[in-house]
Amino acid sequence: MNKLNFNLLIIGTILVLAACGSGDTKNPNSGNSSDQAPKSMIDDKPTYDPNRGEGKFSAENLTLTDQIDATMADEGFKIQGVKCSACHKLTDEKLVGPGWKGVTVRRKPEWIMNFITNPDAMIDKDPAVQAQLELCLVRMPNQSLTDTDARNLLECMRRNDAAK
Repeated sequence: MNKLNFNLLIIGTILVLAACGSGDTKNPNSGNSSDQAPKSMIDDKPTYDPNRGEGKFSAENLTLTDQIDATMADEGFKIQGVKCSACHKLTDEKLVGPGWKGVTVRRKPEWIMNFITNPDAMIDKDPAVQAQLELCLVRMPNQSLTDTDARNLLECMRRNDAAK
């Protein structure tokens, strides 16, 4: 074997060996401590609370009084007319989305606020919302409402449910 062929054979062997090594340090059989399962797979308790929903609102940071704030409710009805009425009726009748009648009885205020301000995460995680999606067939779009807008809508829903 001449020197040129020998060098080509060595170079080819090196290239083949280099190509075979994946360089993947996340091999599950490597015993590397960074290969542990994600925390969500290890925890015994679920991280999603179906009574609170997914978002920044909780019973601790959302305070309601027994009295409905008329000014907030009026503002909420204005928002509802512009952003919500194309898909939601104030009755229990389904339009594109479910009707709003009784929503404040069925859902906690923090859940409603989290759904208004964070619908994508709620749709992805909440089994009841996923079931509703199967009926409605349309995901609620994120309307990019402010916390104040969402709070006004909640007051609008409270007034709507209080109406006889």
